[in-house]
Amino acid sequence: MSVVTVTDAHRAALQNQFGLADRVVDADSLARSVVRFRERGITLPTFAALADPSSFDHAERVGDADPQGPDARNLWRVHWYNDLAGTRVEVPDHVVLGPELTGVESPIIVAFGDRFPMITAHKVLAAYACLAPRIVTGQFDPTRHRAIWPSTGNYARGGIGISRIMASRGVAILPEGMSQERFDWLERWCENPTEDVIRTYGTESNVKEIYDACSVLAEDPGNFILNQFSEFGNHLGHYTVTGRALGHMFERVRAASGRDLGLAAFISATGSAGTIAAGDWLKDEYAARIVAVEALECPTMLENGFGEHNIQGIGDKHIPLIHNVMNTDVVCAISDVATDELDVLWNTEPGREYLSRVRGVDDATLEALGHFGLSSTCNLLAAIKTAKLLDLGVDDAVITVATDGGAMYRSERAKTIARRYRGEYSRTDAAEAFGQHLAHVSTEHMIGMTEADRRRVFNLGYFTWVEQQGTPIELFEQRRSQDFWRGLRRYVGVWDELIDEFNAQVAAGSGSW
Repeated sequence: MSVVTVTDAHRAALQNQFGLADRVVDADSLARSVVRFRERGITLPTFAALADPSSFDHAERVGDADPQGPDARNLWRVHWYNDLAGTRVEVPDHVVLGPELTGVESPIIVAFGDRFPMITAHKVLAAYACLAPRIVTGQFDPTRHRAIWPSTGNYARGGIGISRIMASRGVAILPEGMSQERFDWLERWCENPTEDVIRTYGTESNVKEIYDACSVLAEDPGNFILNQFSEFGNHLGHYTVTGRALGHMFERVRAASGRDLGLAAFISATGSAGTIAAGDWLKDEYAARIVAVEALECPTMLENGFGEHNIQGIGDKHIPLIHNVMNTDVVCAISDVATDELDVLWNTEPGREYLSRVRGVDDATLEALGHFGLSSTCNLLAAIKTAKLLDLGVDDAVITVATDGGAMYRSERAKTIARRYRGEYSRTDAAEAFGQHLAHVSTEHMIGMTEADRRRVFNLGYFTWVEQQGTPIELFEQRRSQDFWRGLRRYVGVWDELIDEFNAQVAAGSGSW
């Protein structure tokens, strides 16, 4: 049974738990939102506009808004077509990495997530894709709800940024062990950091503790939980916006290559399983295989395992509800030893000198590597492993994303240098890091997913979503079928119509466009 033909009981679950309303649920809440947005001069971009920013006038919508400031006009920058200054570009900023760094013939194309506004990470798109549908359907009321953003870091920051510029109060929930830069940013942006930043136990792997905090907060009807792991707006936003942007980027690289370049695979650390939805779009358009990546220290998909790790940006020890597991082709695990040590290699003078003089890495690539955060490096290593596993050649491109940049991990880098390099990093250390983590990348800790593997990983989600979070078993099971996921896509068009209607109501009587 597809999502389009569910019963009334199922419709209620889809609306309330999954964020899949296709109509106005509460007209009074919607009316209050219209008034609030009219007072603040806020208009919302459609998903279609974010997928194709050339469809609107950048100067008219964005004006002189500071891309790193709390300005509602930055909603029109929540897409992949920005440069570092916030200027719209013709094709998403990216780098094509060659064999001098990767050791494989396949071009590895990496899109930069740190071009997104306010948080310099692409999770701000996920936050918008979750909140905007809730507002235009009248489910979320900014005059009486607090938006609760459970995360291991960037989604919480994206939620706080989006809440603030959408005239709402946001609350960030994230593990206490995340990078200090995340908390410094939240301190600056939150209305009341003492109350609006909730630090849960643990680090990247402790997602269950975040859910437990949400359960307590949900007892207050004034708190509205926007759980990125189960909000299908996250999946649909990346399918629609990220998928199309990466496809456009690939077409530009293919044209510049002068060859009949094919798109062999899309690589994404799963995290909330939002970004990996872009792989569904790329598979539809290019038959690209979808590679899901996790930390070797916590190999949940690979081995039904557990543990802790420091690849900040990829939550684990559970399978997100919005992960289209049955469409995943490969699972790959990367060690946080590699991501920590390569982060130092990318971002220190001895490391860059070694890459340049010994390995022949050009200046443009060296500059680009500074825009790789920990999960970005994880994606890069998985892309190299995928090229080897699939025996890809010079005409087989691989695409991945740099979810955030190295600037978010200066404090983690200092810890790595102090702990592993005795407080001083040398060119010899750089050579050893390259030799260990890049010169001889293997295909260990990978599986090509059989149908049985897909069923195994899918079934793991039962314990989190049905037993712990109360998802109806019928809805949980529907996600096995690709008909379910294809059926979801109609919501994007419905939401865009509701966004247009909402904007029209906001504009009515305001004297604006």
